Parts: sequence; structure tokens; C-alpha cells
Amino acid sequence: MGEQTTYIMIKPDGVERGLTDEIISRFQGIGLRMVGRRDLTPSLEIAETHYGIHKERPFYPDLIEFITSGPVVAMAWRGEDAIASSRKLIGATNWEEAEPGTIRADFARSIDHNVIHGSDGEDTAAFELGLWFPDGLED
Repeated sequence: MGEQTTYIMIKPDGVERGLTDEIISRFQGIGLRMVGRRDLTPSLEIAETHYGIHKERPFYPDLIEFITSGPVVAMAWRGEDAIASSRKLIGATNWEEAEPGTIRADFARSIDHNVIHGSDGEDTAAFELGLWFPDGLED
């Protein structure tokens, strides 16, 4: 697959619970390197743009309220096959279906409060990285 860059976000529940360092070490443990990090509370505009694909879904308002409720850690990770390896490390969106040892299996408390987001493909990664890192990334 080659080297890729992917977008990973520790959601407000993960930040609030003090999981940032543990999550970062897990990404480092699979051989990825961080090439961008922003700690911020997302604006309504960035949240609505990020989750725009879900605008018509019934959970959309709650999702926007949650993601703007507190600080997140927006990160760019680069490495060999970064998107697929990150998705495997994160685990299934529904924490009850996530493989043991994945971030969501270990830390998520509900499908809504599942601690982390990761890009699901190259197009999504490019869109999300551009949105969250408008000034670009480290080389």
C-alpha cells in the first residue's frame, strides 16, 4: 500500500477521561509517526463540515453537540498503510463489536461515546486532514 497519512481524533470523552497519552502510545506502537497535532474545542462550523455526511441522520444533532462539548485532540499520523492499520487499532464503531485489545473495546462506553475517530479511506483522510489542518502538516 505504501506510506499514507490519516486523520485521527480523540473525542471529548477520551480527552476528559485522560486517555490521550495511552492512545498516542498505541499509535506509536504500530509504527506510525505523528505529523500534526491540534488540541482544540471544535467550532460548530468545523463539526458540521466534518460530519456533514451524516446531516440527514437522526443522531446528527447529538453528534454535533457531543463533538463540540469539549476539547479534542486532532492528529495526523503517517506510516506504512496508515489508514488500515489505524482502523484495525481503533476497532469497530460499535464498541460491543470491537475486537479485544482495540482502543474502542478497551475504552468506549457506548456507540456514541466511543473515544476516537479515524479516517475510513484515502479520500476521507484527505478531506479531514485539510479541514482540521488548514495550514498543512509537518514533513
